This record gives sequence, C-alpha cells and structure tokens, in this order.
Amino acid sequence: MNDKLQARLEQLRKEQAAGIEALNEIERKRDELRTTLLRISGAIQVIEELLAEPSQAPTDEPAA
Repeated sequence: MNDKLQARLEQLRKEQAAGIEALNEIERKRDELRTTLLRISGAIQVIEELLAEPSQAPTDEPAA
C-alpha cells in the first residue's frame, strides 16, 4: 500500500509542476498581449490626434 501511495504522490507532484508551468506560460502570454494592446492603443491615440489637427503637411492630392 505504501508503494501505491508513493507512486500516487509522485504522479500528483508531476501534475502540479506541469500545471504551474502551464499557468506561468499563460501569464507570460497575457503580459505580452497586454503590452501589444497598449502599443496599439498608443498608436490609435496618436493617429486620432493627427487626424483631429488641421493638416500642416502637404497632402497626396495634387494642387488644382
């Protein structure tokens, strides 16, 4: 019986370690995604501000 308990304990420890590793990977991916979304949000804000300003630079349209 003791051998069975030892084997089960080892199995559970391995499963726990795998679960912790998977959780760490998910958290790393979440952090990367959050960083990407912040960059996208910043780019959106800059473009919206540029579009809201009167144009200072020449446009692509030819002059009449």
